[in-house]
Amino acid sequence: MQDRYLYLARHGEATSEEGGLTEAGRRQAALLGRRLHGVPLTAVQHGPLPRAAQTARLVAEQLSGVPSHECETAGDYVPYVPERDELPSEMADALLSRLASVTAEERAQGAELARRAVADFTGPVEHGDAPRHELVVTHAFLVAWLVRAAMDAPAWRWMGLTHGNAALTVIRYAEARPATVLVHNDVSHLPDELRWTGFPAQLRTP
Repeated sequence: MQDRYLYLARHGEATSEEGGLTEAGRRQAALLGRRLHGVPLTAVQHGPLPRAAQTARLVAEQLSGVPSHECETAGDYVPYVPERDELPSEMADALLSRLASVTAEERAQGAELARRAVADFTGPVEHGDAPRHELVVTHAFLVAWLVRAAMDAPAWRWMGLTHGNAALTVIRYAEARPATVLVHNDVSHLPDELRWTGFPAQLRTP
């Protein structure tokens, strides 16, 4: 078994929910690629929506011959909708109201994709003679879900994590050891004017 280093990045700032990147988003993606230049990445995987695909392309342009692949499990979906009795009573109404528009079909599809994402992206690798480094360009919900899983937190706890555009999270998986979140929501590769996009104003700090 070999260690896996999973690099997770939210897409750059986008023009709309289904659109491509803004000029700021394109700059964020290029800077993320420069941050990752020199990391021995074996692959870049990304979700199918334009904002993730464009971010991955701009990141890959800064790398040296790293293949890029579209992956359904890296897409934008709600990974888990909790039942009321799973939640602290004082916050149940607020949390459930955020997910009220998610249909039964979307819940089932999201749960299956989230299960597959954990199977595809996490855990040590069975074969190889060196640690594997992989980048997944995705969306805030999946980054939150995989961080939650790494910490073995309750399933609903993904809802308490927010990630900035082009922010970097790194998780290490090793045999017979718990997953380790090495880097979380890191935007040190971005200048001040490109940080905090994707965050509501009340969550931004100086």
